[in-house]
Amino acid sequence: MSTETKTTCPYCGVGCGVIARIDDAGVVSVKGDPDHPANFGRLCSKGSALAETIDLDGRVLYPQIGGQRASWDEALDLVASRFSETIAQHGPDSVAFYISGQLLTEDYYVANKLMKGFVGSANIDTNSRLCMSSSVAGHRRAFGADTVPGVYEDIELADLVILTGSNLAWCHPVIYQRLAAAKAARPGMKVVVIDPRRTMTADIADLHLAIRPDGDVALFMGLLAHLAGTAAIDRNYVDTHTNGFEEAFTAASALGIAELMELTGLPSMQLRQFFRLFEQTERVVTCYSQGVNQSSCGTDKVNAIINCHLATGRIGRAGMGPFSLTGQPNAMGGREVGGLAHMLAAHMTIENPDDRDRVQRFWRSPDIARKPGLKAVDMFRAVADGRIKALWIMATNPAVSMPDADTVAAAIAACPFVVVSDVLQETDTTKYAHILLPSLGWGEKDGTVTNSERRISRQRAFLNHPGEAKADWWQMAEVGRRMGFEDAFSFPSAADIFAEHAALSAFENGGSRDFDIGAYAETSTPVYDAMTPFQWPQPEHTTAQVTRFFGDGGFFHADGKARFVAVSVPTSGRTSADFPFTLNTGRIRDQWHTMTRTGKSARLSAHIAEPFAEIHPGDAMEIGVASAALVEIESPYGKAVVRALVTDRQARGSLFVPMHWNDQFAAKARIDAVVAPITDPFSGQPASKNVAIAARPLQVASYGFAVSAAKPQGLDTAYWALAKAEGGWRLELAFDAAPENWTQWCRTHLGIPGHIEPLGYADAQSGDLRLAFFDGDRLLAAFFLARQPVGVARNWAIEQLAVQHTEMAKRFAVVAGRPDAGRIDPGATVCSCFSVGVNQIVAAVHGGCHSVEAVGRELNAGTNCGSCRAEIRGIIDGCLAAAAE
Repeated sequence: MSTETKTTCPYCGVGCGVIARIDDAGVVSVKGDPDHPANFGRLCSKGSALAETIDLDGRVLYPQIGGQRASWDEALDLVASRFSETIAQHGPDSVAFYISGQLLTEDYYVANKLMKGFVGSANIDTNSRLCMSSSVAGHRRAFGADTVPGVYEDIELADLVILTGSNLAWCHPVIYQRLAAAKAARPGMKVVVIDPRRTMTADIADLHLAIRPDGDVALFMGLLAHLAGTAAIDRNYVDTHTNGFEEAFTAASALGIAELMELTGLPSMQLRQFFRLFEQTERVVTCYSQGVNQSSCGTDKVNAIINCHLATGRIGRAGMGPFSLTGQPNAMGGREVGGLAHMLAAHMTIENPDDRDRVQRFWRSPDIARKPGLKAVDMFRAVADGRIKALWIMATNPAVSMPDADTVAAAIAACPFVVVSDVLQETDTTKYAHILLPSLGWGEKDGTVTNSERRISRQRAFLNHPGEAKADWWQMAEVGRRMGFEDAFSFPSAADIFAEHAALSAFENGGSRDFDIGAYAETSTPVYDAMTPFQWPQPEHTTAQVTRFFGDGGFFHADGKARFVAVSVPTSGRTSADFPFTLNTGRIRDQWHTMTRTGKSARLSAHIAEPFAEIHPGDAMEIGVASAALVEIESPYGKAVVRALVTDRQARGSLFVPMHWNDQFAAKARIDAVVAPITDPFSGQPASKNVAIAARPLQVASYGFAVSAAKPQGLDTAYWALAKAEGGWRLELAFDAAPENWTQWCRTHLGIPGHIEPLGYADAQSGDLRLAFFDGDRLLAAFFLARQPVGVARNWAIEQLAVQHTEMAKRFAVVAGRPDAGRIDPGATVCSCFSVGVNQIVAAVHGGCHSVEAVGRELNAGTNCGSCRAEIRGIIDGCLAAAAE
């Protein structure tokens, strides 16, 4: 009998509801939950492919000590004893936890309680430090608390939506679709996109401001100065509910139009157009994400935005306000329980002695952290220099995701005692673990997450626990008990942890703190299991639901007023003669973080299958990098090698490289190894969007491409990038020199049995080589080599892994690397949801489909998550322009 479970997507901070169905045969499928108020049934390509990522291939299934299988008791006893001994010998600040927005709130709560309340150190930080900590700092400076004022509905109700530092179409696709639907229903709605790149989000924009890196502070300072001379300033709101306006205005007005043009890189006409739009539109929402946060001036960017909303009173009312779009599924939940090194649970603060006393009394803890702990970058510096001697890493991969990642990896490798809790056996970080603990993955774990609009949803288990894997909260609670804190960590279930978390939020609150879910303080397991999504605050005995904050003031500073912050423009750019380009890192549409989940899906890897650098045609010509060639990127901290994607979407002088690829999927593509460990002075968030680099062509002797039924092994070439494909794997390659025997190379690395002989040819003059290995009618592998990037119909070649090759003509077609007569190569995948390629879309356009809707009716492309609609529109426009010429 089939079953359905309502749960929550584990990707971005949108927090989409998902229905997971297990049919009679045990096959899992997922669909959007039409009743969930975050997505109303919509899912993006990643969410739609969740069922393709839950296999047990590569999973950690039992505890390991030194790479050898151990019992849970052996592993946990050793963790507890080593942490206890280290604390006794070197003090509580000699140990640290580095945790993750992938954890559930219950996991986060136990980790925070153990470290801050019982170890007595605040050396617990999270990869949310790399994601949204500048928003936290900006909120606290302006509002007195880390409060998100608005809700998703405001984006749909606004007459002007500003997207700054947010590639919404790719990074928060469901919110993008809600915005696109609202704009289609109300064509008068205006959208402004502020981004150095012309991303796919710009497809919806009425105005795209191609701002210089870190020009946002100056832009919003200029906006505030402009507004101050107009009727848009809400003097009553400013006088009644805020402090510091004059100081903020004085700082902003010091910038003249010429200086604004220089700092932002924008012409005066565009600046004035943007200023007038904001001035003349009351219902304005400004959405911002990593392009604002991941900056050495990220907190000032946040406050520059908030200043403009405070000055106009456009906050906390329908269709108005600054809106931080969270990057991870539970970065918000982590913030609520104090997962950041400078916070306490329930949005209380370490520097406040009353908060420390309150939390300590509630927890009945022997001690409590009395000063902020080390933020992520500083934490790993402390690991490197030996101050931290025992480290527990949970649900994250810092050897890939931290800036200066090579130094971070070396620090972890040298740390005397490292515990890693993860779902995968092999990551760039797990290889350094002295103890590796098997955690539960999505579909197996049970708890809550909070999305960007303060909505708490249940993530429910619908799969059995594999092997000996255990919940992260259970692992930490067991260690707490073994360290002598039995009473504090005897949690029977996740429901009990959530109830304690809710009770702490209400403890001695009385409305003085924003985060209060006291209505759930007595939550029992049956109530917890049946819980439906809700927004905080939800105080006990209160019937009136607070949806938005600050429409009528009520801020969380002691005087109840907001603070304008007099921000300052950042210092000059970081480039130099040796490092003349600016690197911008970020996400792509169909991958997530370091690919430990999405890398399992062939469908998600089909859109973009290898790491790349977007580079402007003029810059590519200047440094001698051809399209599809390889480019080496270097900073004083490290190097990376990726494919060159030459495009005028990228501004001159800048390159964009995604942050997902790691040593399991590519040879030298850990781009955060290149990123400098420069951080914002207030938030400690790294500056991942403005990195000084050099770029040059990578000289190689030959390029290769392969498809293989078996996973390629032991690769050691100048460049390789591996991706899951239907029926096997696809592999991009480059070689410095030829091996002695190409057939033997294929046998060694592509898993070809010794008795299988290849069908193929070699041209010594051109350097072309084609080899195909068949076992009966089945293709085991095909290998293609050329002196230039290989021109093979890649998606068609992948399809051949599942085709019966009974006829020699079909086998020769594989060797040729192109379809036989009558077949259309689908081309590079555009729509991942329905596996539709660019050539299929071009054919549809030539057949009369001249709109995105028409292509959708013909091919289904763009009709599910909609993330590819901008690309489809670009293909249509290109075809029609070529036809006109």
